[in-house]
Amino acid sequence: MALLKQCKQKVCDVIEQESEKLHALSQDIWKTPELAYKEHTAHQLLTSFFSSQAWEVQAHYHLDTAFRAQWTSEATDSPPLHVGFLCEYDALPEIGHACGHNLIAEVGAAAALGLRGALESVQPPRQVQITVLGTPAEEDGGGKVDLIKAGAFEDMDVVFMAHPAQDDAAYLPDVAIHDVTVKYYGKASHAAAYPWEGINALDAAILAYNNISVLRQQMKPTWRVHGIIKNGGVKPNIIPTYSELEFYLRAPSLKDLADLQEKAHACFNSAATATGCKVELSSTSHDYFNVLPNKTLAKTYIENGKQLGMQFTTDDLVLNALSGSTDFGNVTYEVPGIHPYFFIGSKALNHTAEYTEASGSKEAQYYTLRTAKSLAMSALDVIFNPELLESIRQDWKMVRQVEEEIHSGIANKARTRAAGQDVLHAKQ
Repeated sequence: MALLKQCKQKVCDVIEQESEKLHALSQDIWKTPELAYKEHTAHQLLTSFFSSQAWEVQAHYHLDTAFRAQWTSEATDSPPLHVGFLCEYDALPEIGHACGHNLIAEVGAAAALGLRGALESVQPPRQVQITVLGTPAEEDGGGKVDLIKAGAFEDMDVVFMAHPAQDDAAYLPDVAIHDVTVKYYGKASHAAAYPWEGINALDAAILAYNNISVLRQQMKPTWRVHGIIKNGGVKPNIIPTYSELEFYLRAPSLKDLADLQEKAHACFNSAATATGCKVELSSTSHDYFNVLPNKTLAKTYIENGKQLGMQFTTDDLVLNALSGSTDFGNVTYEVPGIHPYFFIGSKALNHTAEYTEASGSKEAQYYTLRTAKSLAMSALDVIFNPELLESIRQDWKMVRQVEEEIHSGIANKARTRAAGQDVLHAKQ
């Protein structure tokens, strides 16, 4: 496999040659943090970057701040292979790029440039199409879910992205998440003169919050519920007529998430019953699915990473602890993919001011580009080894089938429960 080895070296050479431009791209995104679906500067920076590199670019791809950049190698007799790299670039309120999405954008761009450079230097065994997708709104909303619905992933064979963290890890258990906004409607009254005439919406919010706290004793260790009270009234001498809470529900699988959601909703509804308030439950974002692991792809990534000096964590507390949530999980239900985590030279924790500083540091560049090299080298393994690609597909089909069977059971249970509720209402 001398040719494959040559191509992997070319990947590294190309990324190093483009390192200053890539660093500048990352820095420009980091200096202008933008919230979900409003990443206009980042969109312009990335589309201009790929246009300058002679990629076929589609700006505002299905979403205002999404984009698609493509390059295709020369045609061969074999069927084409479609490889995707994903870029994220939204930031957090107040603390900016505290999750390092500027580095995710850089990793995706660098890996794509490196892979293209390697394939341009040789005749690959099959035609290869490289697509870079700019996916906005990971922190809030779910831009990848929007793009899935628009068909952006339908013809892809494998998808790569990487996320900054405190360690190098080919896989961490990113969990499914459902957000719920709870609104209680009561009745205003003078709190001193005739409180009995009022219906206290704040009481409902407090009861709901406490109900969730009581539920925690019976929650599985892998479940997470966390929330805030966004509105609790306007003045102490007015019985609050309106209150609002926002909660995130997280679990390691869609089945567990459905069970947790049912229990949490009971907590919210019972608070309304106890206080006499009306209640509305709604979701403002797409549900994020758990990331499906792919053992073959993870092994390939580790092998390439080790060649570049990565020291993958063996700490069980890191590897088995729950991570965050990402809409990349939804992507893994559509196409085989990998979402490794990478060290950036700091042990600061994500979503802190310290991590904002780390994600903009010069030190982070070495680790970011090393990760991009490993992703592109792994893509080369897939391109040059048809048996590897088939193994990746088999891994994906097996894990996905199990999850889909569970998901189907959840849907049937929900339909049965809804039908029972309809019968109950009819009797009433």
